[in-house]
Amino acid sequence: MRKSKRERQRLLQETIRENPFITDEELAEKFSVSVQTIRLDRLELSIPELRERIKHVAKQSLADKVRALPLEEVIGEIIDIEPDHSAISIFDVKAEHVFRRNRIARGHHLFAQANSLAVAVINDELALTAKANIRFTRQVKENERVVAKAKVVGEKENGRTIVEVNSYVGQELVFSGTFEMYRSNNEKKDGDSYEDRD
Repeated sequence: MRKSKRERQRLLQETIRENPFITDEELAEKFSVSVQTIRLDRLELSIPELRERIKHVAKQSLADKVRALPLEEVIGEIIDIEPDHSAISIFDVKAEHVFRRNRIARGHHLFAQANSLAVAVINDELALTAKANIRFTRQVKENERVVAKAKVVGEKENGRTIVEVNSYVGQELVFSGTFEMYRSNNEKKDGDSYEDRD
């Protein structure tokens, strides 16, 4: 026997709460209704589509890992992070990021992406850039996607953490930087050393 609309919608909410990655097609099959019916139910219940649900879950996961600054203060979008080890972000260069006359990205946007990623990778409540050695290796143009990769490579005797960031468009290096990061907690709690990591 087919469930009433009210019952189906209640079960739909419950199912999506338990598994936010379930597709409309899978839901339609589960409830023996059309995909269109599922979409209408989602609209009535204000449940976002799968892509938006995935983004929300990913953001929550990243927000739990990034301690040194709020995610909305990161320049670019963090897509992967392992605190005190590595992180990756993407930055899509748009019209507001380039010089009008030549469509070349303003350098401070590339620096900001790399610097905020270097801060985000630090597993501490407070992380500040003490020193940076940077190099722009090629111009970046409007509509290009910059992928920045940060890696914690060591620690200085003064307790500052060294983070290397390399930014790419496709396979081509466009920016590189070494950031010396001050952190409020210079003692690593787990006691492992950066040299032992790969």
